[in-house]
Amino acid sequence: MYICLCLCFYTCNNHLNFFPLPCILYCVVGKQIHTMSLFGLGSRNQKTFRPKKNAPSGSKGAQLQRHIDATLGSGNLREAVRLPPGEDINGEDINEWLAVNTVDFFNQVNILYGTLTEFCTAANCPTMTAGPKYEYRWADGVTIKKPIEVSAPKYVEYLMDWIEAQLDDELIFPQKLGAPFPPNFQDVVKTIFKRLFRVYAHIYHSHFQKIVSLKEEAHLNTCFKHFVLFTWEFRLIDKGELAPLYDLVESILKL
Repeated sequence: MYICLCLCFYTCNNHLNFFPLPCILYCVVGKQIHTMSLFGLGSRNQKTFRPKKNAPSGSKGAQLQRHIDATLGSGNLREAVRLPPGEDINGEDINEWLAVNTVDFFNQVNILYGTLTEFCTAANCPTMTAGPKYEYRWADGVTIKKPIEVSAPKYVEYLMDWIEAQLDDELIFPQKLGAPFPPNFQDVVKTIFKRLFRVYAHIYHSHFQKIVSLKEEAHLNTCFKHFVLFTWEFRLIDKGELAPLYDLVESILKL
């Protein structure tokens, strides 16, 4: 059963559907997503766009993951995104929280985009756009220093490869308990979330009708709501970057 919330998508009369919040656990954490059909994925998508990443190891990471599971299961997304009680927002605790959630959101977008790979092709999406006003070009500052125009699937491929490289780099995302985070850690996290937002923007502008036809809109909207609330809570994305979906973002924040 879906919960219908009257959020208008731009100026259309469409209503955004959301899944009951206790079901979000499977969407965000990624558990059982391959075998369950809770989000309308059914049997047509039995594997993700790429293998699911695991959260940083160590007792603290596991503790935070359990907190995510518990708060999502309670049905309160706003509570779920907040730093757990007793954690220090000015110390390593905030970095641990950002690290665990970054992995979860990477997995979430990975699963979402995986449902569209047969539709989001170089022929259908020759450039990475979010409507007629916004085009994204790729550069990672290392192998590709000057932004280049690429198709949407190539952009997402570059992006997922780049994020995986960041997550696998123990100098950026420490795996050992007590290992320090680098001084620029939060800047890296902000870049990851900024670029993940672009995938959402492309999906909503270029593939939303396909999502509806696949009956996956509730899954998409619930995941995006969680994404918006988390990034807003920790000011991870500049307001200007949200422009392609700002009406939708604003509606979510007002709920």
